[in-house]
Amino acid sequence: MTEQPMVRFENVSKRYGALTVLDGLDLEIKRGEKVSVIGPSGSGKTTVLRMLMTLETINDGVIWVEGEPLTHMHRNGKLVPADINHIRKIRAKIGMVFQSFNLFPHMTAMANCIEAPITVLGMKRADAEARAADLLEMVGLGQKKGHYPSQLSGGQQQRVAIARALAMRPKIMLFDEVTSALDPELVGEVLEVIRKLGREHDLTMLMVTHQMGFAKEFSDRVCFFHAGKICEQGPPKELFGAPKNERTQQFLRAVLEAG
Repeated sequence: MTEQPMVRFENVSKRYGALTVLDGLDLEIKRGEKVSVIGPSGSGKTTVLRMLMTLETINDGVIWVEGEPLTHMHRNGKLVPADINHIRKIRAKIGMVFQSFNLFPHMTAMANCIEAPITVLGMKRADAEARAADLLEMVGLGQKKGHYPSQLSGGQQQRVAIARALAMRPKIMLFDEVTSALDPELVGEVLEVIRKLGREHDLTMLMVTHQMGFAKEFSDRVCFFHAGKICEQGPPKELFGAPKNERTQQFLRAVLEAG
């Protein structure tokens, strides 16, 4: 028997009025798989992540997480829209890092990392602080736990944001263009932390990125989105080395020339 996917989008659509942002998306992500999502602006990439975080509602289809529906629940043998408790339970498996760091400006790096584990998970403060200290050490900021966001560089703030997401012990990590707001020289330090996560932690990772070199090196699979659909997907070597779809070829040509 094959293991069920960690995440599965089953015929999922998202519309804003007459605009279809995602069009009948079918996508499975295995446990521990690292998947990069690339494509032009407006192709639906970030919407995929926002739907997993339930920041966006879906119009059609079902999203499954570890075999359980995310925005639906079973009742009397049918799938019905989920209540808030069900959504919270499933969403607790997922952490997300946004392109804007979204740290609480009035809290230190340590306080940013312990707030949710204490208030949401009910962790004891001492346990939350010990875990946060380990995570800040892991992202290379063990000496900065008493610093406020305004005292940190953009790259450091983004690394705190990664530690904060990990503090909730997610099984799935989502990254939305996490380097796009950073100065070029700070990009590498954030990507190195993500590499480390991929090597040392049993996480399923889904990343929207414009960093083609990183997607090629880091991912098990790359999905190219265009007009709300996956145009092409496959191992990075194949997708970057010999893309079959004409739209993928155009996109990669344009990106590589711009780079």
